[in-house]
Amino acid sequence: MKTLTPKPGDIERTWYVIDATDQPLGRLSSKIASILCGKHKPYYARNIDTGDYVIVINAEKVKVTGLKSIQKVYHSFSGYPSGLKDIPYSKMLEKNPTKIIEHAVRGMMPKTILGDAMFKKLKVYAGNEHPHSAQKPVELKL
Repeated sequence: MKTLTPKPGDIERTWYVIDATDQPLGRLSSKIASILCGKHKPYYARNIDTGDYVIVINAEKVKVTGLKSIQKVYHSFSGYPSGLKDIPYSKMLEKNPTKIIEHAVRGMMPKTILGDAMFKKLKVYAGNEHPHSAQKPVELKL
């Protein structure tokens, strides 16, 4: 028996729209990461980018459980002395809500060049509108 490896021409990419309204952040992010990697397809291969495109709308309405809305902090370091910045979840939700989902999904993706290529297929928007209607995205219920 032979193992079938998908060729780049055999891969069919689908566009999905996911509404993040009242979805838990971690469960939403793990489902998005799985779709971006292509694990939902029967011809998944971990050394080939077989994933689909994902559009996330209503990113500002994503929910976190427990005390995460108070205690969760995002860190960024510039590389210079005293260059550490701490941004709480509540401020990040006001300032840039798309970064919350992008940060969570990026942590679940492979830390390789292939993972970077997979991550580029994620499009996150804070509001209800997106500019990808020409791709005829399919709405995905979670």
